[in-house]
Amino acid sequence: MIGGSVGLSNLVRGAIDLSEETPKSPFADGGGPTGPSTDDSADAAAPVDLGAVEDVIEIIRPAIQADGGDIVLKGVDDSGVVTVELQGACVSCPASTVTMKAGIERIMKDRVPGVTAVVQPDDEDFEVGTAVSL
Repeated sequence: MIGGSVGLSNLVRGAIDLSEETPKSPFADGGGPTGPSTDDSADAAAPVDLGAVEDVIEIIRPAIQADGGDIVLKGVDDSGVVTVELQGACVSCPASTVTMKAGIERIMKDRVPGVTAVVQPDDEDFEVGTAVSL
C-alpha cells in the first residue's frame, strides 16, 4: 500500500518515537568526527543479542500491522545479519524494500549492537516443486 496508513510512513520517516532510553552519542566511545576509535575488537567478537532483536521487532510490529502487514523474525547469523519475513499486505507492497532498509534495518542497527543488515529470506530458501506442462 503506497498511500498506507500513517503508521508505516511514520516508521520509515523516523517520526515514531521508538526511544526507551536516552540516545547514545556517536562519539561516546571516544571516537571523533572522523569515526569511532580504532579498537573494535570487543564489538567484532560479540554476538548479536537475540532478545534485543526480538524486542525491537515487537516495538516495530504495531506500525507494520497498522498497514495490514506483519513481521516475523526468522533468524540472526554470526555476521550480524537479521533475517525477517514481511507478511500480509507487505508481501505485495512496492514500498516494502523501503520499509525494510529505511525503516526496519535503520532502527535495528541503531538499537541492537552488532546488527550489520536486515534481509528477507532468499527465494532460494523455498522448496521449488517440479514444473508441469499441460
